[in-house]
Amino acid sequence: TSLSSASQSLVGNANLISKVYFPRMIIPAGAVITSFVDFLIAFGILVAMMAWFQFWPDWRIVTLPLFIALAFLAAIGPGLLITALNVKYRDFRYVIPFLVQFGLYASPVGFSSSVIRERFGGTLFTIYSLNPMVGVIDGFRWAILGGHSKIYWPGFCLSIALVVVLLFLGIWYFRKMERTFADVI
Repeated sequence: TSLSSASQSLVGNANLISKVYFPRMIIPAGAVITSFVDFLIAFGILVAMMAWFQFWPDWRIVTLPLFIALAFLAAIGPGLLITALNVKYRDFRYVIPFLVQFGLYASPVGFSSSVIRERFGGTLFTIYSLNPMVGVIDGFRWAILGGHSKIYWPGFCLSIALVVVLLFLGIWYFRKMERTFADVI
C-alpha cells in the first residue's frame, strides 16, 4: 500500500509542487507514514487476537521495532525511485499495480519462506531473497512467533543489503530529478 500511494503522491499533488517550494521528499514520505498508521491499527488487532488466544511471544518481540524500521525503509526507497520515475514517465503509473501484485505473490505472505527453501534449495532461495520483503516478513515471523519460525541468515542479509541499495538509489534518483519536478508536472 505504501509503495502504491508513494508512487502517485507527487503527481497527485501537482498543484502544490508547482506553486510552493518545500522539500519534495516530504510528500512520498508522508504517503508511507500514512500507510504506517494503517499498519499500527492492524498490529493492534493482532495484539488483541494474540491476547484472546492467549499467545504470548517470547523475548524476540523486542526486535520487532527493527523489523518495522526495515519495512519502512523497504517501502520508502523504492517508493522514492518509482515516484521520480512516475513524474518523468507518466505511463509508469500503469505498471505499479502489476509490480505490487507480483510482489505480493512473490513474497512469503501466505506461506512460510522455509517452504521455498526446502523445495528449491539454498541457492535458489538466496536468489528468491533478492525480494527485500522476504527478509522483512521472515523477520516479523521470527520476532512474533519465536521458535516456530526461523531466519535464513544469508537470505536475510541479502534482503537487508538490497533494502539499503534501493534506499540510496531512491534518494539519489529522487534528488537528481527533484529540480525538474515543477517543470515536468
